[in-house]
Amino acid sequence: MYFTDRGIEELEKRRGEEEVSLAWLAEQLRTFVDLNPEFETPVERLATWLARLDDEDDDE
Repeated sequence: MYFTDRGIEELEKRRGEEEVSLAWLAEQLRTFVDLNPEFETPVERLATWLARLDDEDDDE
């Protein structure tokens, strides 16, 4: 188990039943980076990965 799994598990436990829009998630990520600029690169990588999940080019 990675250290980050604890945060993911807490997120799922506390908010797993909620439905949110991607626009809401994007705004929360922007706010997080504004408050924690040292995490800009990892958040950017996560957002890019999520945005490209369905890209056929990545499957090759």
